Amino acid sequence: MNTLLKRQIVKFINPEHLKDLKYFLQAVNESYDNHEDQMSMFQRAMKISSDELFEANKKLREEANSLKEINSNLTEILNSMNLDAEKLGNEKDFNQSDFLKKQSIEIVAMNKQREELLLSLENQNRELNEYAHVVSHDLKAPLRNIDTLINWVLEDNKDLMRQSCLSSLNQVLLNVEKMDLLIKGILDYSTVDKVESEERLIDFNLVIDEIKREIHTPKNIKISIINDLPKIKGNSWRFKQLMQNLIENSIHYNNKAQGQIEIGCTEKEQDFEFYIKDNGVGIAEKYHGKIFKIFTKLENNNQNSGVGLSIVNKIIEYYKGSIRLESKENIGTTFYFTLPKNYGGA
Repeated sequence: MNTLLKRQIVKFINPEHLKDLKYFLQAVNESYDNHEDQMSMFQRAMKISSDELFEANKKLREEANSLKEINSNLTEILNSMNLDAEKLGNEKDFNQSDFLKKQSIEIVAMNKQREELLLSLENQNRELNEYAHVVSHDLKAPLRNIDTLINWVLEDNKDLMRQSCLSSLNQVLLNVEKMDLLIKGILDYSTVDKVESEERLIDFNLVIDEIKREIHTPKNIKISIINDLPKIKGNSWRFKQLMQNLIENSIHYNNKAQGQIEIGCTEKEQDFEFYIKDNGVGIAEKYHGKIFKIFTKLENNNQNSGVGLSIVNKIIEYYKGSIRLESKENIGTTFYFTLPKNYGGA
């Protein structure tokens, strides 16, 4: 069990009650075994996935695509010369006219090595995402146990406990909820580029309407669609995740008596540029380059997992778009992002 949590329980529960709860504490302690280490290791692994493997995959994919044409042309040249690449590669004596031919063969071989490296990185990403699902599943079980046990204790002993003790147990429940939210965010993040379903024309007006029906929006916050939103070919789950995380971010960080969230879109030559504008607390400029990194939070908020904006960024990168923001503290934030009109697949 987390040492701080154990001290809090011992500090605030009456010794008589503590004796009665020894089996409960033992169960909680066993539920915690190794899971803090697992979570720490998993967060480091996800950092590697988002900051290194994902970026490496992206760059190598772009480079591989640009070299495919060169590879194809070189192969055609070699074929037109009626040369046996393997035989030529083994010959020791080359005159000057053969030098270019040899270089062509070496470039073809290098391109093959790059493709093999790309495949290796993709396999590592797949294994890491499978690991994410396994670890997240293993973490959910003890969380459910802790939640159930504490609720049993509260139901059976709330009249016997001091207020300070009740407050401490309720704080544990809040932390369990926070951890559950984090696990959900991790699973969503690891699934972004792995969802396999048919891509079709998605109406963003309907996406926003569905989100507004499903999420909790405080009565003092108004969400408005400023102009008609486009229809774009893509995956409905990804587009919903994209818009919902941005909208929920604007809701969470709005401290105004009359909160405003405006959603609009501008059609450009090659893409659509969306914006989500709010009049919330704003984001200091020094954090603009950090907020899209996974597990980044600007404040300690139980309702925020620190994964939402990294999911947004990953979805936009998947569709080969871009995202930026303009923000002033205590005035508000506007997120701008683009999605290509003719997305051809990742």
